[in-house]
Amino acid sequence: MDLVIRGARVVDGTGGPSYTADVGVHEGRIAEIGRIRSGGRHTVDAHGLALAPGFVDMHAHSDLALLRDPDHSAKAAQGVTLEVLGQDGLSYAPVDDRTLVQVRAAITGWNGAGEDIEFGWRDVGGYLDRLDRTGIAVNAAYLVPQGTVRAYAIGWDDRPATPAELDRMRTLVAEGLAQGAVGLSSGLTYTPGMYASGAELTELCRVVAAYGGYYCPHHRSYGRGALDAYAEMVELSREAGCALHLAHATMNFAENEGRAGALLALLDDALAAGADITLDSYPYTPGCTTLVALLPSWAGEGGPQAVLARLRDDAEAERIRYALEVTGADGCHGVPVDWATIEISGTADPALGAYVGTRLQDWDTARRLLVEDRLGPTVLQHVGHEENVRAIMRHRVHTGGSDGILQGAKPHPRAYGTFPHYLGRYVRELGVLSLEECVAHLSGRPAARLRLPDRGLVRTGRRADLVLFDPDAVAAGSTYENPRALPAGIPHVLIGGRFVMRDGKRTDALAGRSVRRTPYRGR
Repeated sequence: MDLVIRGARVVDGTGGPSYTADVGVHEGRIAEIGRIRSGGRHTVDAHGLALAPGFVDMHAHSDLALLRDPDHSAKAAQGVTLEVLGQDGLSYAPVDDRTLVQVRAAITGWNGAGEDIEFGWRDVGGYLDRLDRTGIAVNAAYLVPQGTVRAYAIGWDDRPATPAELDRMRTLVAEGLAQGAVGLSSGLTYTPGMYASGAELTELCRVVAAYGGYYCPHHRSYGRGALDAYAEMVELSREAGCALHLAHATMNFAENEGRAGALLALLDDALAAGADITLDSYPYTPGCTTLVALLPSWAGEGGPQAVLARLRDDAEAERIRYALEVTGADGCHGVPVDWATIEISGTADPALGAYVGTRLQDWDTARRLLVEDRLGPTVLQHVGHEENVRAIMRHRVHTGGSDGILQGAKPHPRAYGTFPHYLGRYVRELGVLSLEECVAHLSGRPAARLRLPDRGLVRTGRRADLVLFDPDAVAAGSTYENPRALPAGIPHVLIGGRFVMRDGKRTDALAGRSVRRTPYRGR
């Protein structure tokens, strides 16, 4: 036996009662559970600690962070052993040279400009190969990003796809799935993905269904029209015969205060009719995105350089202002923007750091910052409701996702704190979830959605992706004032039986690998 963990409170990821046992690990897998009389090469005294399957971040934005930051304590210290990348319809594969330049500019606020990254890949398999060659801190799965696929096949034009372009997109999605992606993501308030019709999305989801993957949309509105937007995704997945996972499922803005029950009733009706639906959420009320994402969709047509040109033109900038402040831009979920709710969390240019932590007061400031920072600013949007957050996390198909953007001088604390915040705040302090139920939300249920039969539960034969934490002390260290503080009460994290966190400190292990659902041989 390589390792024996003695006297742990085993919270096994099923949601069933916890129990006390020893757990033995050998050659990267759980070899024995019970009373283990023999010793191991290493022993951990786990009395007073809970032992759970490693947590799965169902919505991560670590696409470049995993390559540039071998430490990656932002996630490893939380007990995250697997992240799902390629979110919100925009990431770095599949691309050609033109599309890569455009995507890098469009999501600088999420991942940085990538000037420190050598982009030697162009397809999904190549990106996953790169993760494996580099060595990464935690495991990573990938969703084919629909917005990137559309940019590749069509460009950044707001128009229907031609039959040939739709065929090209189907092929790109199929190739990505064959190379290991677990599904398809969309960002339907982000250009160019938002230019796709429901019929176009349905055709791509038919491809996803054929490969046994799932569709993960950031749908068309989390504000005005949110319920209609959720209903569109449910109907689209039904028509395509595709499993559905609703990204960062929230009900935000004043229009939706107290309306989580209406969303959950919609989902319950679909589930009762046989739909395959899950969702994820983060346990905080503010959202986080890029400032440019709030602009109306027509302002994004033509790509990032076209956006900058419109912002520099006084007449076009006035049209954008009117859409934002009067009619409600589709990029801002159809709700007229309240600048006082928009807090700058980061800029691409450090020279503009004085803006960080300030609330935008008017369009003139927002416009100037967008131009000077070349669309780089990230923002917190203070538009959520605590009662909605709690109601959604109780649902039986709920999973955890940080939606953590690691860029910026003052990122959202969810990037460093989501999982311990669930366990400390919403389990121990508030009792919204039991410990056993919460662990199932963060481990067993997401592994089942990803259809990973050897992960997500504490069972013999399963991969030894494990987290040991103190239920009485676990807590997020990150706050809005100090968002990069690491959590408390999580001393040990293992991936494949190797310690990535030991005694509360990051080891030098790069134990993560790409997680591919379909057979694929790397180059």
